[in-house]
Amino acid sequence: MKLLNFLELLLIDNYKHKGLRFKLVEELKSKGIVDENVLKAIYKVPRHFFFFDKAFENHAYEDKAFPIGYGQTISQPFTVAFQTQSLQLKQGNKVLEIGTGSGYQCAILLELGCEVVSIERNENLHRKSKNLLKGLGYNPILILGDGTLGVPEYAPYDRIIVTAGAPNIPVTLLDQLLVGGKLIIPVGNKETQKMMLITKLSESELNVDELGDFCFVPLVGCKGWEK
Repeated sequence: MKLLNFLELLLIDNYKHKGLRFKLVEELKSKGIVDENVLKAIYKVPRHFFFFDKAFENHAYEDKAFPIGYGQTISQPFTVAFQTQSLQLKQGNKVLEIGTGSGYQCAILLELGCEVVSIERNENLHRKSKNLLKGLGYNPILILGDGTLGVPEYAPYDRIIVTAGAPNIPVTLLDQLLVGGKLIIPVGNKETQKMMLITKLSESELNVDELGDFCFVPLVGCKGWEK
């Protein structure tokens, strides 16, 4: 990856980092991640670059979520890999990501050859991830706004990935999904959610698969949390 000059002294990816990523990939394999393209992307993208608080950088290759500030976290590597694998992505897919966060999931999607539109409601995170991704040579479309509304100006999408927990599935996102497309979203309460994979069979028919329990930060702006 070609770095901009102002990042070259800050973003160092050495043999130690690569060795830790190799161990992480092996751990993800042992936990059921089998998509070789996803595993290659996890190995290629230096996760420690996306830790805005360098106090946590030594934990970058543990299979854990960690704070990135503003009440948000960088997702657990297994969760990133699991959501990505579940979408059965193909090169050239147009993907809408709800919740840019640190930009790490976005980078994984881009490494898989997807065209990515990513929306983040926190202005500080939006700015930081935008600068970082640009510095790493990535070119997603990054939007500052309410992810529950999607990004209709670039719709429809082949895939939609939601990286925060929701009390329900926003209809706005289903409306922006192509027929034959897939949406993955954690649905539940603020403590725990079920990962749901929705395949849009037609404009009026959906197939919904439940993929297990996960825990995400809440999707801000989603109606229903008051319940």
